[in-house]
Amino acid sequence: MARVFVVRHGNTFGADDAPRRIGGRTDVPLVVTGREQARALGHDFARRGIVFDRVDCGPLRRTLQTAEILLAAAGQDCPVRVGEWLREIDHGPDEDHCEAAVLARLGQPALDAWKRDATVPDGWWVDADARRIAWRRALADAAGTTLVVTSSGHARFALPGMTPLRTGAYGMIAVLANAPPRAVAWDVRP
Repeated sequence: MARVFVVRHGNTFGADDAPRRIGGRTDVPLVVTGREQARALGHDFARRGIVFDRVDCGPLRRTLQTAEILLAAAGQDCPVRVGEWLREIDHGPDEDHCEAAVLARLGQPALDAWKRDATVPDGWWVDADARRIAWRRALADAAGTTLVVTSSGHARFALPGMTPLRTGAYGMIAVLANAPPRAVAWDVRP
């Protein structure tokens, strides 16, 4: 059995910051709490004896920082492979805008549909089919224990029916021979 641990990057906004829709075009670093979340994940994986054979992450700073801090906290020196296939979604006209402005433009039903079942809001660039295909390939090629660090918007396409991950949370997908991959855990924080 192969195991794929899917981690959402840590926080990119502080407690006093107004949240914004950031995606594939907005490259912001982790804030202090985001670095703490990455360390907590690393300590938790180390405590449970989880050793990664492979690490893949998206190309933005927040995913790379999460992977590096997590691995250091876990005491692991696994090379990190940066993959464009893990780039976050693009929020189109809502990219880098505050949540109030996004809500005013799209309306609550559109945001609820995105959160509930990944119905793409008007103007966002997601290419859900390409993301699902990339995940199918990654899971089909999985061997040993893999860590994948990405965004919630991208992680939700790993398997049908997945819900968003909170920042600093992970899910684990079991990949068994002759059976479809299945989520064993999802949206877990240490």
